[in-house]
Amino acid sequence: MDFVKAHPGVATALAYFAVNSILDEDVDEGSAVKDANIYHDGSERLEEAIEEPIEEAENKPVDRKCYKCGDFHPYVRGQPFVCKTTAPKDFLLSSSIREKAQPAVEKKDINTDVMSKEEKTKKEINEVLDLIDRARKAQKIAESYSQEQVDKLIRGLVWSCAKEDSAEAIAKLAVEESAFGNYHGKYTKIAKKTRAALMDIIDDKSVGVIEEDHERCITKIAKPVGVVGAISPSTNPEATPVIKAINAIKGRNAVVISPSSKTKMTNRLIVSKMRDALEKMGAPADLVIGIESPSRAKTNALLQNCDLALATGGSAIVKAAYSSGRPALGVGVGNAVIVIDESADVADAARKIRISKTFDLAASCSSDNSVVVVEELYDDVLEALIAEGGYLANEEEYKKIAAVLWNDGKLNGKAVVKAPQVLCDMAGIELPEDRTFIIVPETGVGKEYPYSGEKLSTIMAYYKVKNFDDAIKLTNDIQDYQGKGHSCGIYSNNDENILRFGIETKTSRVMVNQPQSISNSGNLWNGMPQTFSLGCGTWGGNSTTENINWRHLVNITWLSKPLPRQKVLPEDSQLFGDDIMNL
Repeated sequence: MDFVKAHPGVATALAYFAVNSILDEDVDEGSAVKDANIYHDGSERLEEAIEEPIEEAENKPVDRKCYKCGDFHPYVRGQPFVCKTTAPKDFLLSSSIREKAQPAVEKKDINTDVMSKEEKTKKEINEVLDLIDRARKAQKIAESYSQEQVDKLIRGLVWSCAKEDSAEAIAKLAVEESAFGNYHGKYTKIAKKTRAALMDIIDDKSVGVIEEDHERCITKIAKPVGVVGAISPSTNPEATPVIKAINAIKGRNAVVISPSSKTKMTNRLIVSKMRDALEKMGAPADLVIGIESPSRAKTNALLQNCDLALATGGSAIVKAAYSSGRPALGVGVGNAVIVIDESADVADAARKIRISKTFDLAASCSSDNSVVVVEELYDDVLEALIAEGGYLANEEEYKKIAAVLWNDGKLNGKAVVKAPQVLCDMAGIELPEDRTFIIVPETGVGKEYPYSGEKLSTIMAYYKVKNFDDAIKLTNDIQDYQGKGHSCGIYSNNDENILRFGIETKTSRVMVNQPQSISNSGNLWNGMPQTFSLGCGTWGGNSTTENINWRHLVNITWLSKPLPRQKVLPEDSQLFGDDIMNL
């Protein structure tokens, strides 16, 4: 069967791929890291760069020197690198997990090597259309599920990945494969964040009648959207697939997940666990499907043929989702600005900023990128940040780090989400082992002041302002440059200042006296909905400012009955008033 002819929109997908390259792998999907490995203690060490092109090295073993034992071990890009000499037994993944994590052997057509670009694209599109067809069949079954059945499924999905042995394996593989973040951050997200996300929605009514407004005689009925096309970024590959899956299935949808090519094995492991859980609970495994060998063409095909696209990642992927011709929910660029006013508890602010800045080595787009302090507290806050583990960079180090962190104004995919010692090694700077983040004094905003933008690194720009008015202005200026609509935070005990900050900043969420990166997507100490998809409103080019969850993944029918008493229009004098009527 020719899928291209049988599925509307495929010709559009082919044309779109032929003339567009906007789905370049974004910063967190950036150029593959050739010169860094993750070791069994979670630390990172630089390796001599492999000279051969990545394309040639895709499945070609090369020897890489291990800094633990001094020997060389064979390494294939995209597969975990583990020192088998010194790794503890409990670190090495079991053979069954390894087997699930390894790419399946694919049958190759005789003419695969000589296929044209257009033929290869068509083949990849057809593969995705087949996955979507399978998901649709599964979703038709789930459409008749009761609330009890749906809630059982999402509990099973989270348990399959969040239980201790699963969470440990997923966290280790995510760190090994992506070379981003650290084990503690990955484990916390897969083991605890997914539990919190489940807790947040488990009691919600999402099947049938979900709301009744007796005053207006309105009954709201939730119905599934169908197949959700979900993008999972390489910076958060461990919890994103699970959280998107449970929100999709909470609305009786199916989900097809497209991961970054950097984290396809992690996604494969997670999806396999969720599919096994579905089968054990008597549900179709195809309610959750992963794209095992992602590519631009496959991701485009998913975005253009699903019923609703849910895109989390860099701006290129979000742009592709909104350009797909299908309904889409995307997120904007993060560049969180944190303000500290005169009333703040300095020690508390410094401690929480350190917690936020260093969590998972700043893999989150919600990490504190700039800290703006009124001059009255500037020195005190700086001293407190240093006491918490910060390192104050000098002018020369400012330039050296910038030269490594950005290439032609774009973040260097090889330098982001690293331990600060690794980044400083790359920049030729010796950083003490006890320093956990870097403080870079900054004075301006824009391209000429690179630290004013998003860094995806354990680095914060540090600003001094005269007063709170200037702090609000600088916050808006920074986010006008990058990150408008995403989020910002304030440390203050002045309710008037807190409210002003919320009113006068162009942002979707403001965290008050909380560690930013682990709060604005929801945490146990606040009431924010649990998610990893943060809408940024029209400021950030999105359709919503909300924390995206199952409520955004359903259609709602409004059933309206006549009111007991018909409403009556008031007299014009009452509705408009004399001041308007006399204009």
